[in-house]
Amino acid sequence: MPSTLNTNVLPIEAARAAYAGLDIAVILPCYNEEAAIGAVVEGFRRELPQARIYVYDNNSKDRTSEVAVAAGAIVRAETLQGKGNVVRRMFADIDADIYLMCDGDITYDAASAPALIAKLVEENLDMVVGCRVDSEEAAYRAGHRFGNALFTGFVAHLFGNRFTDILSGYRVFSRRYVKSFPALSNGFETETELTVHALQLRMPIGELDTPYGARLEGSTSKLSTYRDGFRILLMITKLFKNERPLLFFSVLFGLLALVSIGLSIPVIVTYLETGLVPRLPTAVLAASIMLLAFLALTCGLVLDTVTHGRREMKRLAYLTVPSVGATREKKA
Repeated sequence: MPSTLNTNVLPIEAARAAYAGLDIAVILPCYNEEAAIGAVVEGFRRELPQARIYVYDNNSKDRTSEVAVAAGAIVRAETLQGKGNVVRRMFADIDADIYLMCDGDITYDAASAPALIAKLVEENLDMVVGCRVDSEEAAYRAGHRFGNALFTGFVAHLFGNRFTDILSGYRVFSRRYVKSFPALSNGFETETELTVHALQLRMPIGELDTPYGARLEGSTSKLSTYRDGFRILLMITKLFKNERPLLFFSVLFGLLALVSIGLSIPVIVTYLETGLVPRLPTAVLAASIMLLAFLALTCGLVLDTVTHGRREMKRLAYLTVPSVGATREKKA
C-alpha cells in the first residue's frame, strides 16, 4: 500500500541518510498471518534494506513461519499466547540501536518506515508513533475508532495529553526505551502500557501520520472489540492505581466519605432533635465506612512515596543506556 499522506518529513534519501550506520531491527509479532506476512516482510526489506527483520510466531496454526522465512525474515517463536507476551520476548531477545515494531497484517504502511525512523533520530526521541489515517471504511471499524478515542482521552486525562492514537501498533523505539520497558501486560493492552511508560518517565516522544488500510482477503483481525476493550480499560485502571496512587485512593476516599456522610446525616439530625441514637446499626455503618475512607487515603499517601521511589529507579535504569543521538555520534 503506497503512502499517500503529506507528512511534512524529509525526502526519502535524506531520511535514510539520517539513520545511516545505525543498527535497525524490524520486529513483527504474528499470529495466523499467512495471507499477509510475506508482503509485510518484503515491504520492510524494500524500504529498510539494511535492517534485520524478525517475525515472532505466537503459536500460529497456519504457514506463517514458512511464508516469513521464504520472504527473508528471521523467524522465532513465543509460546505464551498474547501480543504483550510476544513484545516482552522481542524486547528481551533483540539488541539494536533502533527498533521498529509493526503488526504482520499489512494494514500499516511500510513506506512510512524511513520517515518514522528519521524523525526519531533527527529529533533524538525515544518513541515515535505512527498515527493511523484510514482511507477505507473497512480498515477501521466504527467500534474500534470510538474505543481508541475513548481510551486515548482517558490516558490523556490521567497521564498527560501527548498522544492522539495510543493503540497504534506501528511504533519506532530507541534502545534505551526498549531496555527500560518492564513489559508486564499479556495481550493487546500492551500498546497502552507502552504509551504510559513513556508518559510517566517524561521521555521525548513524537507522532507521525501514516496511512492505514484494510486487511487482505483471507486475513482476519485477532482483536475482539468487547473482550480486548475491557482488558485495555482494566490495564488503564491498573496503571492509574500503580502510577498515580494518591489520586486513585483520593477518589476512593471521596466516594466512601460521601457515602458515610449520607448515611450519618439522618442519625445526626435525630440525635440533635431528641438526644437519642435510635439507628445504632446505621451509625456504626457510617463510622466504619468513614474509617475505610481514611484508610484508603493513608494507603494513597504511602503508595505515592513508594511509586516515587520506583519511578526514580526506572528513570536511572533508562539513563544507563545511551540515547539514539549519542549512538549516532559515536558511530559517525
